[in-house]
Amino acid sequence: METVRVSMPDGTVTPVRLFDGGDGAPVVVILPGLGVPGGYYDLLAERLVAHGFNAAIGELRGQGDSRPRPGPSSRFGYHELVSVDLPAMFETVRLRFPESTPYLLGHSMGGQLGVLYAARVRRRLAGLILVASGSPYHRGFGGARSAGLLVGSAAMSMTANVAGFWPGDRFDVGGFGRQSKTLIADWARFARTGRIVPAGADIDYEERISRLTLPVLSVTVEGDDMAPERSVRAMLAKFPDADVTRWHEPERLGHNGWIRGSRGVVDRVAEWLHDR
Repeated sequence: METVRVSMPDGTVTPVRLFDGGDGAPVVVILPGLGVPGGYYDLLAERLVAHGFNAAIGELRGQGDSRPRPGPSSRFGYHELVSVDLPAMFETVRLRFPESTPYLLGHSMGGQLGVLYAARVRRRLAGLILVASGSPYHRGFGGARSAGLLVGSAAMSMTANVAGFWPGDRFDVGGFGRQSKTLIADWARFARTGRIVPAGADIDYEERISRLTLPVLSVTVEGDDMAPERSVRAMLAKFPDADVTRWHEPERLGHNGWIRGSRGVVDRVAEWLHDR
């Protein structure tokens, strides 16, 4: 494994972890969920390499081994991550694997960001793999969970605005970790309205997403209460013309347990990739 440190315009340094699986093989770029460090996906990347693919793991700005941590001066949200950070990560991957076709595997919010990135770059991405990743729109969750998400997301956004950032290192709500107030506001707006309208957006993401036609593999996981079936359907409905394949991991591993606990997910991803 090789690590390349990428510098962002605001001074953030974010590592990209590279796993060599052979010249010319497709490369799967893994984007973590919010609050999950990139290193937690190492075993997933190694299993993909064992299946004959190259792999890379990006780090979300300010979490894991990325520095500095978000604070009152942080202003990045969904738009900055997909218009600044992801292009820099993918350029690093392209330089290391110049003959490899890139696929993006996004977990949780990493999948949401992957959809936005695909809408920006279109045909430069060969396909999307969304694992335990759906829309946070509160109506995609049942009963008390829906009401809790609606109220909770608003409370988190308000707290982040007052504090200047989301102090997830002190309040372990949702496992989000310490985050930019803009990112939390973007997520809370998505949870409240069901629409992806990031602060500072330079394009209509909803319109661009609706025109996606690339191959998509969507994987749900038994016991995942953060990306249940209705939540995933709500996300997939945003790109009706994409070539979507669905698969459900029957082992009860929940939202994060599949990352290290399931060979079934990796086997299914590898099978889907080999069919491209």
